[in-house]
Amino acid sequence: MPFYPKKSLGQNFLIDETVLNKIVDFSKIENQEVLEIGPGTGNLTEKILLKKPSKFYVIEKDNNLSTLLQNKFGNHINIINKDVLDVNENTLSENKLLVIGNLPYNISTEILSKWILNLKNNFWFSNLILMFQKEVADRIISNFNNSNYGRLSILVNWKLNVSKIVDVDPKCFYPIPKVESTVLNFFPKPSFFEIKDPKNLELITRTFFSERRKMIKKPLNKLFSNASEICKKLNIDNNLRPQNLEPEMYYNLTRELEKLRG
Repeated sequence: MPFYPKKSLGQNFLIDETVLNKIVDFSKIENQEVLEIGPGTGNLTEKILLKKPSKFYVIEKDNNLSTLLQNKFGNHINIINKDVLDVNENTLSENKLLVIGNLPYNISTEILSKWILNLKNNFWFSNLILMFQKEVADRIISNFNNSNYGRLSILVNWKLNVSKIVDVDPKCFYPIPKVESTVLNFFPKPSFFEIKDPKNLELITRTFFSERRKMIKKPLNKLFSNASEICKKLNIDNNLRPQNLEPEMYYNLTRELEKLRG
């Protein structure tokens, strides 16, 4: 029985052989535990299995697709029939997972943000090979002093290094989406800035970038009763705009906020 992609779940299945091979050839899969997000009809799943992972988990929300995958691959894969946002990724395995996924574009930033904010000191993954809408990927990898730079760039840069693997043409999917895509590779930083509660970093970046075209004087005064002291201490020019501050400055501001709140 044919399967018809559901627009409500952002289902666009990668079918291009060249791109599929580029994704599975990028990282060593043999004898690794692998987690695939959004396997769809199993095109990438099939390629991953050929590389002989030691254990293979897939997260697929769609009940019909889960059944299709079970019939197609049997006990070669461990299917988790849930919304990825409802899965506690820290409990999937005692070993680090290689994560590969064509994320549903409507929730891709939510998934990535959740994973980063839930990270412990011991990372649950070795690296993440993830596909995003190109516009989102450009925001993720953007440097400061760039119009694409913002909350997502800062959040990712906190604990992860990121690099581009390949841009993907809409014709590589079925059905053909209206947007271009990009595959990114994320891997843990050996050390990172200590923040007590990631929600404070979220608060800082949300406050600053809610009015990204205005000078940072306003968000500084909103967050800090001693804004002038903070500017002097961190050597901040409060006439700059949010995109002009490098990520480390936002981590420093988060630390100052946590000191202020005890």
